[in-house]
Amino acid sequence: MSTVSPSQSAVTVSEEALVVAGFSAVARQRSSDYAELCRPRIAVMTMISVAAGFTVGSPILFHGATLLVSMLGIVLLVAASSILNQCLERSTDRLMSRTKQRPIASGRLPVSEAVVVAFAITVIGFFLLWNFVNAATAIATLATLLIYVLGYTVLKTRTSFCTTVGAIPGAMPPVLGWLAAGGSWGIEALALFGLFFVWQFPHFLAIGWIHRKDYQQAGLRMLPSFNDNGLLTGLIAVAYAAAFVPIAALPTQVGMSGDLYLCVAMTASVCYLVYSIRFLISRTDIRARKLLYVSLFCLPLLLVAMVVDFLRLTAMG
Repeated sequence: MSTVSPSQSAVTVSEEALVVAGFSAVARQRSSDYAELCRPRIAVMTMISVAAGFTVGSPILFHGATLLVSMLGIVLLVAASSILNQCLERSTDRLMSRTKQRPIASGRLPVSEAVVVAFAITVIGFFLLWNFVNAATAIATLATLLIYVLGYTVLKTRTSFCTTVGAIPGAMPPVLGWLAAGGSWGIEALALFGLFFVWQFPHFLAIGWIHRKDYQQAGLRMLPSFNDNGLLTGLIAVAYAAAFVPIAALPTQVGMSGDLYLCVAMTASVCYLVYSIRFLISRTDIRARKLLYVSLFCLPLLLVAMVVDFLRLTAMG
C-alpha cells in the first residue's frame, strides 16, 4: 500500500512540471540567441547570392542537390564567421546601444560555448563542401571566413580600411555559387565579385553614417572621417556609386546575361548613383537611410534580372 498522500503526489508532479517548463524556456532562449548570432537576414541574402551564382554557372546541367548542399555548407561557415565576429567584438558591442543586447555582449551566452559551436559548424560546413561539392568551393569559403574574422573584425578598431577588407568576404557569395557549379576563377567570377564588391561601399557608408555616434563611442573606424560633417564619406559613396554603373554592366559584357539584364542594371545603378549624390549634397540621416533602402533594393533586383535573363538566353539556345 502506498504511503504517498495525494497532496504529496500533486506537489511532485507540480515540481516536475516546473522543471520541464524551466528547461523549455532555457532551450527557447538558447535557440533564439543562436538564431540572432547567426544573423538570419545575412544568411538569406547569402543563399540567394549563392543560388544566383550557381545558376549562371550551370549552362548545361543544373544539379539541384549540389546547390542545396552548397548553400547549406556556405551558410554554416557564414554563421560561424558571424558568431566569431561577435565573440571578438563583445567589448565594443557593449558600448553601442544597437548591439549591447546581443547574446554574447549581454552575457546571455558564454564566449567559450559560442566558440565551440562556431568551430563545430565550420567543420561540418567545410566537410559538406569538400566532400559533396568541390575543393575550390570549400577552400574559398574557409578563406572568406578567415578574412572576415581575422581581417575585417580585427581592423575595425584600427583603420577605416577595414571596410575595404570587409568588402572582400562580402563579395564572395555569388563567386562561391559559381565555383560550386563547376565554374573556374575566370572573368565571369571576377564580374560577379566586382558587382558585389563595389556595391557594398555606398551601402555600408550609409549604415556607418546612420550609426556614426555609436561607432565613434565604441572606437570603431567605420567611416573615413568623423570630423568633416560627412563630406569625405559622401564623396567616397558617390565615387563608388559612379564606378558601380559600368561594373553593373559586366555580366552582360562577359556573356552571362543579355540586354534585359543590361537595361535593368543601368536603370538601377544610375538610381543608386543619384541617391548617393543626394546624400553627398545633404548628409542627413534621412538621406543616408534612403540611400540604404535603395542599395537593399538594387542588388537583389540585379540578381533576379541576371538569372531571368540567363535562363531566357539559355532557353533560346
